[in-house]
Amino acid sequence: MLGGGLALGLYLDRLFFRNFLFNLWFHIASFILGFVVLKVVLRISKNTGRYLAAKGREGAIPRLQTNKLVTDGIYACMRHPMHFGLLFFPISIALLAGSISFILFIAPLEMVFMILMIFLVEEKEAIQKFGDAYRIYQKNTPFFSVKKECLKKLLQKR
Repeated sequence: MLGGGLALGLYLDRLFFRNFLFNLWFHIASFILGFVVLKVVLRISKNTGRYLAAKGREGAIPRLQTNKLVTDGIYACMRHPMHFGLLFFPISIALLAGSISFILFIAPLEMVFMILMIFLVEEKEAIQKFGDAYRIYQKNTPFFSVKKECLKKLLQKR
């Protein structure tokens, strides 16, 4: 998705946003912002991945698999904290590339697609895996949260 989005973005930029293609100040600002957003995405992925690996596994199961529902820590704030962080990955790549079309149109569409996949696939798999415990968790915990205390937990250095 990212590679195709980038290629389409650059193609559309040549057609509709030629004035931005060679604007040095725009590309410098875009790159710096993209780098910052990418660092945030990587921090969130690292924090949530390590937490889930430590709390969501019992016994000998394959790497990257979980068999225990985690509902504490950052997972008490939102059901999908890692996905929340990864939502901003397309926009970070778009900013790094400096593609106006990718930033304004393609990355937001990719983000919507990711939310739909989480809602339609990930949630159903979690219900199949954890049953009623996950349904209770769904009722008590939002999909995502931008509360200050949740974002603080999500971004804290570990």
